[in-house]
Amino acid sequence: MNCKEPINQNSSTNPRKRPLVEIDKPTTLIGTLVAIDHTNICYRVCSVCEKTLSDNTNACKYCNFNNSFNPGSSGSKRLFRVLMSIATDTKVFVVIMFDRAARVLFGCSADEFFDFAKTHPFAAVTTSKALEGEMLRVTLSKPKNGNAQHLRVVTVVPLRSGFQSAIETLREFY
Repeated sequence: MNCKEPINQNSSTNPRKRPLVEIDKPTTLIGTLVAIDHTNICYRVCSVCEKTLSDNTNACKYCNFNNSFNPGSSGSKRLFRVLMSIATDTKVFVVIMFDRAARVLFGCSADEFFDFAKTHPFAAVTTSKALEGEMLRVTLSKPKNGNAQHLRVVTVVPLRSGFQSAIETLREFY
């Protein structure tokens, strides 16, 4: 190879140069939590089928219609949906973290967090500030929904040995 020839670094010959969103398998990386969008960190779902409910309804139309043996049995629960930014040594990713992964950082269910936040209105802001700067090992995957805009956090592992979940920090703070 001649020294003056440019090295071909397109995605077909150098897989490390491909954008992360083109990688089909989940990818694990180490990064720093830069920010959490604390304005809307949970949403309501049917406690039976987990279909998303609007803010002004308490019952799932699907379960109430199909559950003729026990009508009205479907209540609602909250699940985490946390939009956040994670910075690696080369890039900042805006990602979405759903309930299973979010419980690791929050240390409680979304319902428990919501109930705590009712009596402590700045709990979400305080959580965002408390978790800012945490080093994390995250596994990211492509969204299951083709219309989704952000990579999904599949797993998250805090790397600091003295890591304390958000709810523990909040209980100490308040």
